[in-house]
Amino acid sequence: MGQIQIETCEIEGLRVITPQVFGDARGYFMETYQKEQFVAAGIDMEFVQDNQSSS
Repeated sequence: MGQIQIETCEIEGLRVITPQVFGDARGYFMETYQKEQFVAAGIDMEFVQDNQSSS
């Protein structure tokens, strides 16, 4: 689905996470968590995926 941008910061362990937002006149959708992308960035969480939408 969407690409999640994960940036490291000067503070150890802190990451800035920016999801890609897909929107139109009806509302929007974004993946706020995607396990494969987080693991690739060194963040290992226990849940698989999280989404957010609005209409």
